[in-house]
Amino acid sequence: MIKSWKHKGLRKYYEKGTTAGIVAHHANRLDLLLNALDLASCLNDLSLPSFQLHPLTGDRKGIWAVSVSGNWRLTFEFNDGDVYTYGFQDASRRQRSESPGA
Repeated sequence: MIKSWKHKGLRKYYEKGTTAGIVAHHANRLDLLLNALDLASCLNDLSLPSFQLHPLTGDRKGIWAVSVSGNWRLTFEFNDGDVYTYGFQDASRRQRSESPGA
């Protein structure tokens, strides 16, 4: 179950359906991924090949990512069956403000 949101646009999209805070053409894929995250009880539930689930490294150790489209990733922490979203960003342009410690 998704417990927290760092990305306001993702939250608004998931709760209200507004695409104002996301890349609109990613909406269908985000819908699929966010629903999967909300229903997942373990990381294995997200290990579908099309999700490209992978752990991040370095200062983002403990954070996971799934592929949205191209370089775009949805990042989150998974802890005891709960999901804490971190961001929705172009992995090639990661901003410092989207790191867990920001």
